[in-house]
Amino acid sequence: MALLCVFGRSIAGCSGDDNPDRTVAPEHIAGLEKVVTATGLPEQLINYEGMVVSFNKDAHVPNWVAWELTADEVAGTVPRAKDFFADKSVTGCANPWDYSYSGYDRGHMAPAGDMKWSTVAMQQSFCMTNICPQNNDLNSGAWMRLEEKCRVWAQADSAIVIVAGPVLSDDLTETIGDTKVIVPHRFFKVVLSPYADPPRGIAFIMNNGKVPGGMQAAAVTIDEVERVTGHDFFSALPDDVEAQVESECRFHYWSTLKPKK
Repeated sequence: MALLCVFGRSIAGCSGDDNPDRTVAPEHIAGLEKVVTATGLPEQLINYEGMVVSFNKDAHVPNWVAWELTADEVAGTVPRAKDFFADKSVTGCANPWDYSYSGYDRGHMAPAGDMKWSTVAMQQSFCMTNICPQNNDLNSGAWMRLEEKCRVWAQADSAIVIVAGPVLSDDLTETIGDTKVIVPHRFFKVVLSPYADPPRGIAFIMNNGKVPGGMQAAAVTIDEVERVTGHDFFSALPDDVEAQVESECRFHYWSTLKPKK
């Protein structure tokens, strides 16, 4: 259980952390939640309470959003926030009304359901730096079911690390709103379970629409997401561990995980 304490922010039960109510701003960008962003993409890194955002001022969406999700956080009781808002300190941040009448949902990358442990984290998950245009078939379909499944995995393994975002390496021409927010064709999510013995990983690439076959059909290796996006995930891991977790795609194993009692 030391792996996450070394590479990420500590969680309750790890040495040196006696306070399970972690309300300090995340200082874990140098750990497992650090992503080496694809060369050539504009980037502004923002450390929010419960997530790290790499924001692309030209596309007006995040390159990626990374966060840790623990079993204790899944059990949080903070009510869902309601209001989307722009972060005026971030160059190129979209406005909520850019999505109005666009035909696209304001799709969370880090979901509000993962931020129930903190009022601040919940509110910040509605910042437009965490949002992409998503077809409702995706946002309320396979993407939402994957979010729900990640909470089960966090409960089963004590903690997981998640990175999600749009695939910006595609030829993207459609935009919405006065800000001209780019509309992605595909989205990715990579998941690392550092408490598992041995640590394991899995990833998903989903089209921005209905996903035939759902999560299982969209499951890929983390290596494949790196190939498609140009990003480098989990480079803080020892090389042999990184190579192993990024090369595997054992969906049936993940799909059978159950929360610990």
